[in-house]
Parts: sequence; C-alpha cells; structure tokens
Amino acid sequence: MTVTLPRDVVRRYRRFSRFNSPYPAHDRSRAIDLYPSSNDGLSPVTGTVRETRTVGCPDRPYAASTDHLIVIDLADEWCRRIGAEPGTTARVLHVIPDVVPGDDVSVGDVLGPMTRSGFFGRWVDNHVHLGFRAPGTSALRASGSLPVAVDVDVEPIRWDGTGSVVVCGPSSVVLDAPEHPDPGGAFAAIASDDGVPLDGGLAHYGGGGTFGRDGGRDGEGVSLLGTRVGTLRASTIEWDPIDVFANGRRVTGLSMFAASDGGYGAKLVDPDGDLTVGDRVRVTIRESDDPIRLSVG
Repeated sequence: MTVTLPRDVVRRYRRFSRFNSPYPAHDRSRAIDLYPSSNDGLSPVTGTVRETRTVGCPDRPYAASTDHLIVIDLADEWCRRIGAEPGTTARVLHVIPDVVPGDDVSVGDVLGPMTRSGFFGRWVDNHVHLGFRAPGTSALRASGSLPVAVDVDVEPIRWDGTGSVVVCGPSSVVLDAPEHPDPGGAFAAIASDDGVPLDGGLAHYGGGGTFGRDGGRDGEGVSLLGTRVGTLRASTIEWDPIDVFANGRRVTGLSMFAASDGGYGAKLVDPDGDLTVGDRVRVTIRESDDPIRLSVG
C-alpha cells in the first residue's frame, strides 16, 4: 500500500524530498522530508498524538545530541484522504515536541520548533521527517514505513551546469542557476538530460529517485550534464560510480530536491571548498573508480 500526501498539505512547505538521505527509513520512497518556511515544525497530518520520545543521534559538533519522535494516530477521515487503512500512524522526527499524548493536531498546526539533529549532514536545512506505519506495526523502529507518494506535479528545470555562487554555507554553496520557472506557483527540480525531475544526493548518498509517474522504464539509464549517472528502478535510481566536479575540482556531491520558492539554485555539497560569493562555477560529472559515498555513522 502506498500513502499519497495531498497537494494542499505539500504546498504548506517550500521544499520536499523523498530520496535525499542516506538513512534506510528513506529506502524505496518510504519517507518524505518537508521543509517549512520558518523554524516551526508544522504538522503534515491530522490525528491524535499517541507518544513522544527523545532519542540519541550521531555526535556532530554542529548539531544537537538528541532528536525527537512524535507518533500520531491518524484520524479515520484523514486515512481515507491519503489512501491508508484506518489505524495507520504517522512518525514525525526532527521537531522538539510542544505537544503531549492525547493532543489533537491538524494539518498546519505547530508541533514545536524544529531541531538541528545529529542525523543531518551539515549542509542539510532543518526539516520535518514524515513516515507512515500500517496498523498493528511498531511506530518506534527506524524502518518499516509505507511507501509515500505526493499528489504534486514537479516541473523539470533544464540546467547546463553553470552558475554563480550566491550563498556560501560552512559545507555547501548555492548557485544562482538554474532559475525556478514559476516561483511560488509550482514545485520544480533539476531535470535529467531526458527532462525527468531528479531527487537525491548525487552521488554521495548512493541512490536517488524521480518526481512524477513518467520517469521512464525500469532498467533505463539516467544521464545528467551529458554523463550517465544511474539506472532507473521504478521511481528510484541506483547511482553509477561517478564524481561531481566544480571547476575541475571534485566536490562531495549535488543535493537535489523539489522546491517552490524563488531562492532555487543548484546546491553543491563542498565541506572543504574555497568557493566564495560571486565565483563563476561550471559543474561536470565524470565516471569514478572511487566515488564518494557517505555513511550514516
């Protein structure tokens, strides 16, 4: 059974991704990360809070040492909306709960402030992680969620691999290209050479995916910037052994997602780089004998 998140829910967030993560919870699109416009952890579901838990997470100097889980029993009417069985539960992570068991919550309610979790890479923005569990299954285990689809069209953005740096973070840079075709009016994502919107960490997370139902046939190759980057498996992509380069220097990778906000641009993961605002960048992709693959430890 696949759970489908309604369009009006997804549009409350400025960005979303199902594959841009190294964690097994996201395997085969079994979770979605939702990025609000503020640091408020907005509820993506309607139901009653069953449980909240504080959990340990990897020790990162830039992040909190604990994370938080909010388990929500979905309202029956909401289960029908998303195509789930009555009794389905939702798992929300990365939000410090201001709710307690027994509280009723609706879509858009503030569950609490988002937290900078040790589960994040340093370049990852704060977000709400959402997964769904079938009735009778454990909501506490990290794996076992249902596949998640979204009732949202994602526009493909063609990109030639060039742009200028407009934002420098401690481990990433954002370029001014490609430009969003309809800021505030549609979701869009960098497209493959065949025009399919792409999702995921290329190729530092090992696998990615596509947005929409027309990503191609199982077993087809996927290319970007003139280089084959992976093989399509349903809506997922197995990345080939490749490396991403910025002006000829290898970087960790390219972070891809769907966004509706006007600040869209290619995001390069580059913890050890020296790029600064205004630098002109050409991104290329090459086959690799030793591709970067980040672990979850």
